[in-house]
This record gives sequence, structure tokens and C-alpha cells, in this order.
Amino acid sequence: MSQQDNSDDLVATKTENYVAGNIKDIGKLRNLDSQDESLNRWKESLGLNEEIKVRFPDDQRTVIVQALVMQSEGKEIVMDVSTPQAIKNLQDKPLIIKEGVEYAFKIKFVVQREMVTGLKFLQHVKRVGLPMDKLEVMCGSYGPKFEDQERVFPSNSAPSGFMARGSYTVRSKFVDDDNNVHLDWVWPMEIKKEWV
Repeated sequence: MSQQDNSDDLVATKTENYVAGNIKDIGKLRNLDSQDESLNRWKESLGLNEEIKVRFPDDQRTVIVQALVMQSEGKEIVMDVSTPQAIKNLQDKPLIIKEGVEYAFKIKFVVQREMVTGLKFLQHVKRVGLPMDKLEVMCGSYGPKFEDQERVFPSNSAPSGFMARGSYTVRSKFVDDDNNVHLDWVWPMEIKKEWV
């Protein structure tokens, strides 16, 4: 479904001695320790106390990434990554970022059918094959919801100056604690003197 560079340099860090729990059926989770108030609040925060309709019944994926959104200076640039064709279309239209600006990314996704734990967003930026920046953000655990869910990442500063301007290759990956790769894609980015 996605393009990848040939290296395996985008791997989530592992917490020593951490073992991901067993996957539990949503129905079992709803009924688990029903007398425990704090657990009931946690289940409610994940939407586990209500019956959820499946948004994309023909799509068997648990996590469906809809978009990666770049926010800066009142601008919001949406990169559609919901289908293989949408990802392919990104190759012809690099994301343009004005040099020196503060920006933040936001990921929009849908979780359906079962709970997913320990979602992480990984990103590696390269220029002419050399690593320039690497990002790993723990997004958390999510229960199934019909609506889009989203996570905003910490802001960053675009590089500036003559040497920073140019083309970059970005590889982004959305994974969970069970080492499921929900999306892994490569896309072009350019740093320019002004927004275009």
C-alpha cells in the first residue's frame, strides 16, 4: 500500500522490559471489572461503553490513516493519505514549507473494530540521502470510534538560510505496540524562501 525507502532506519524505540498486553475483545473489555470506577472512566474515555458503528465496513484495517496535516502561520495544508492512489499523488506535489517558520503536524485517523494500544508516529527527514531530522511521538491508545480521531505533534522550526532551502524526502510511519504498521509512506517536501 505504501512506498518505503530501502533502509530500515525508521523503527520505534522499545521500552526495556515492556511487554504489550494481550489483545482483548471489545465486548470483554466493556464487561471487565465493571465495579471499578477508575477503570470505567478509562473505558469511557476510549469510547468502550457504547456500541460503535464501523465507518468503513469493507476495509478490514483496524487503523485507517486519513490525513497528515501541516499547520503554520494560519495555514493548514492537508495531505490525503487515505488510499494508495492518494499517497501516489503526493509524489507529484511536494509539501512546501517557508523557511524559518514554526509548524506542527497533526494526524487524522479512524480506529475501527478493536482497541489499538501504543500508537506511535515516526518520521525521518533526509536530504540527498543524508539524515536531517527524526521524530518519534507516542500518540497513545485508542478505542474504536466512528468519527476521525487526531493527534497534534509538538511544533518544530523549519530550517532557514540558503543552504537549508531545497528538496527533502520524508518517510512517515504509524505503528502500535504490537508492531503492526498501520501506514508507512514516503513523500517529498521543499523548504522555500516564501510560501508558494
